[in-house]
Amino acid sequence: MLRAEENQELTRVGPGTPGGEMLRRYWYPIAPSSEMKQKWSKRVRLLGEDLVLYRDRKGRLGLLEERCAHRRASLHDGIPTEDGLRCPYHGWLFDSTGQCIDQPNEPESSKFKERVKIKAYQVEELGGFIFAYMGPLPAPLLPRYDGFVVDNAIRMIGWALVPSNWLQIMENSADPVHTEWLHGHLQEWVEEKAGAKNKYAFSRKHLKIRFPEFEYGMMKQRLLAGHGEDSDDWTIGHPIVFPNMLAVGNGDEKSWRAYAFQIRVPIDDTHTMHYWHTSYVAPPGLEVPQHLLDNVAWYEVVYKNADGEFALDCIDAQDIYAWVTQGPIADRSQERLGTTDQGIITYRNMVRREIDKVARGEDPMNVFRDPAKNVVHNLPLERNKHHYSDGLASLVRRTHARFSPIADEVCKVFASVDKGQGAKAKEHA
Repeated sequence: MLRAEENQELTRVGPGTPGGEMLRRYWYPIAPSSEMKQKWSKRVRLLGEDLVLYRDRKGRLGLLEERCAHRRASLHDGIPTEDGLRCPYHGWLFDSTGQCIDQPNEPESSKFKERVKIKAYQVEELGGFIFAYMGPLPAPLLPRYDGFVVDNAIRMIGWALVPSNWLQIMENSADPVHTEWLHGHLQEWVEEKAGAKNKYAFSRKHLKIRFPEFEYGMMKQRLLAGHGEDSDDWTIGHPIVFPNMLAVGNGDEKSWRAYAFQIRVPIDDTHTMHYWHTSYVAPPGLEVPQHLLDNVAWYEVVYKNADGEFALDCIDAQDIYAWVTQGPIADRSQERLGTTDQGIITYRNMVRREIDKVARGEDPMNVFRDPAKNVVHNLPLERNKHHYSDGLASLVRRTHARFSPIADEVCKVFASVDKGQGAKAKEHA
């Protein structure tokens, strides 16, 4: 358990807080690139600050604090210009650095505008996302993780606004044992109540777990009942990329290969934008329709049913159920951790350690400044993940991917190489 003040240090994300200052050393996805090709501006809330993402008349993106420095009106409905965004209230114009460059009703000789500046943050595009950086300058490099830059990939991005603090979502990723219950036995029970009798790979019992640190964060490795110590899940596992991303392996490297990222973006202390970024790569010789390669699918993940209850037949809704029912900020002073919670303890210690590094004026871990070392970051990842051995079609049906507008097309593309995976799963379940 943690004391209340320790819990606050780890969970608060606003400016000037220990956790918030550490989190501001990283880049965060704030919108899909495709969305800003269709609109001029978008409200963004990130790390407790209200912002406006906009596109100027030259097509360049900028990110400004939402309130104009003049009378504090919103810039969301501002007028784009060649050089920035003009407040619709009195016409003050701000460039992408936040500097006021025009006050049309002030005297021409006035130098007033030179003394007016609002907050502005850097933005970059990568892998179908627009990313923002809110920390001190010079900004570190936007990390080029493999799933964002892999060629010839079918990409899709799901999103859900979750009413819980970012830390309890990340802690769930450091808790491998929950999968056999929340995604295994619970899934089977939900389907049993509906009249079906299924057994899923997720239900297999954990015999060992471990969490070695590595350069990008920490690995999550598990030895499942019936598996040898040469299994991918144990020898490789998958990474928790510090501070806020989980990378997950896929079913069979000879059929479909996927780079699946779960990215937890702290909106404020009690809300997190959760993104599922998936890049599917076909094996050589498999034909993929060009439109699937040219466009990034974007969709909302609906985690509650029409009656307001959690949709517990969906793996990702099961996770959200666990995050949300802990409360907006989990009260860690009331928890009782057991032997299977070693990953949670390890991750909390990492967060605390990196907060201390930032307080000393150092870069935290996983910050990149050398372009030569940022060409691509290939993350260690299990390629024969037992949990996904039910096959792609089964995985899509039971996860966030069911909401993707291209879900059926993706399954159709990989159907010829995916057949037999379900049979393999039943054989080894």
